[in-house]
This record gives sequence, C-alpha cells and structure tokens, in this order.
Amino acid sequence: MSTTLPPHALPYGVDRPMRRAADRALLGRPMRRAGDAPATRHTVSLVVPVRDEARNIPWVFEQIPRCVDEVVLVGGSRVDAAVAEAEHCPPTVRRVRRSAPGTGGALRAGFAAATGEYIVMMDADGSMWPGEIPSLLHFLDLGYDFVKGSRHIPGGGSLDSTLARSIGNRALLAVANRLFHASMTDLCYGYYAFRRAFLDAHELRSPGFEIETEMIAYALRCGLRIAEVPSLELPRRSGRSHPHAVSDGRRVLRTLFAERPGARSATPDAVGER
Repeated sequence: MSTTLPPHALPYGVDRPMRRAADRALLGRPMRRAGDAPATRHTVSLVVPVRDEARNIPWVFEQIPRCVDEVVLVGGSRVDAAVAEAEHCPPTVRRVRRSAPGTGGALRAGFAAATGEYIVMMDADGSMWPGEIPSLLHFLDLGYDFVKGSRHIPGGGSLDSTLARSIGNRALLAVANRLFHASMTDLCYGYYAFRRAFLDAHELRSPGFEIETEMIAYALRCGLRIAEVPSLELPRRSGRSHPHAVSDGRRVLRTLFAERPGARSATPDAVGER
C-alpha cells in the first residue's frame, strides 16, 4: 500500500547562519532546531555513500539532527578526501569501505555495517537536507514500513531540476505506477527511511544507483506500508554530478521490469515485523 500523507512532524532547522540561495530557501519552511526532534524509541542509523564529496561533507554533517544515533560513511577509497574530512565529525560517525563498485555496492556495505533499528539513506552532495530526517522517522513510528521523500507533493520541491530530468522522471514514474498498481508521486529520489527488517527480508543486488528503484519496487510488490513525505531537493553544494539521462533511465526501467510482481519471490511477512 502506497500512501501519500501530509507531514505530521515539522522539518527541523539549523542553528547556524545559512550561506547560499539554496540555504535561504530552507528559511521559508517551518523549522525548529535540529536537536529539538522528539526522541524515538528506536535507534537510528544514517547511511551516506560518498565519492569525492570532501567539500560537501562538512555542511551535510552540520545539519544532522541528534535523533540520529550513528552515521555510516561509506567511502570508495582509503584516500577519498571526504572520508578524511569525516575525522572532524562527531564520534557517532563510522567509516567503512564499499564492498563493490558503484552506489549499490556502497549502500550494501553501509547497510551491513549499520546497527540501528531504523535506517535512513541519503546523498552526500548536499541535495538532501538532513533536517528532514525527523519527518521520515515520524512515519516509521506511526507504523509504516518504508518512508520516502517526495519532491512533488505540497511542501516538497526541487531547486535542481531540469526539463530533461523532469520529463524522464515523470515517464519512469508512470511506468512504475502502472506496473505496481501504485500512486506514487516521486520515483528517482533516494531519500529513504525503513525498518531493519526490510533488509533482513530482501537481498539487494543492483550494482548502481538503480538500487534505489529496486528497493521501492520491492516494497511496492510486497504491499508494504509506504508513506511519502514532502522533501525539498537542493542544488549540489560543490562539484558537479555527471548524469547520463538516457542510460540511467534505461537502468531504472530494466530494474522496474525485473522487480515487477511475479518476477521475484517476495516474503512480505518478515518485513512487516517490528
């Protein structure tokens, strides 16, 4: 069951000056201090894959609310400057190496190292605001199994979208909703929070960023309790991404068809355990 809901928990702000136009956009959102998030009864792990993100890591880690118990920073190399930058982060940060190339390998390594009952995943480039984490966790506390950020419901948005990305995302979303008889509002945006049991019940196998599609496809196929919450996508703070719209879209499309109902065996009962 995929459910789009309004936020019951306010996004939380930061307690330091904001320096960019993207930061100023956050000022228009309802905010409280990051440390004022209501305590959850469950431990929380934040998994962040990084590659050449040394200039972005300080800002990202400054925004992490205190409801997060540990941060699992997955570096691609011992010499990755972002991993070295993490030495200056709080003691809750753990550094691990990816088990295989690609985003899929990084996330699998991070998930394996995470110890929390709730797991949140996000990018390290500053496009996802850590201050929204309490909103995602709120819906896990309400009994949902899988919570995802959406840029396309009231309260969400994107400051980094292009026409090509928008058209491609809408087309892939339409395919996903048709294949899985769902009513999602956003697909290609991997700001997720879920229960550890989700990983115990499903063996992730995608090598690249399409692992995000594999995860939501599995949740939909199994009929898990899914909530979408508003999320504001910010521009990458530093450096450049290198998207390949056509090839990336093909990988997402292949994953959707590979994970469609009946394509793989599912064990939803295990995922629903608390």
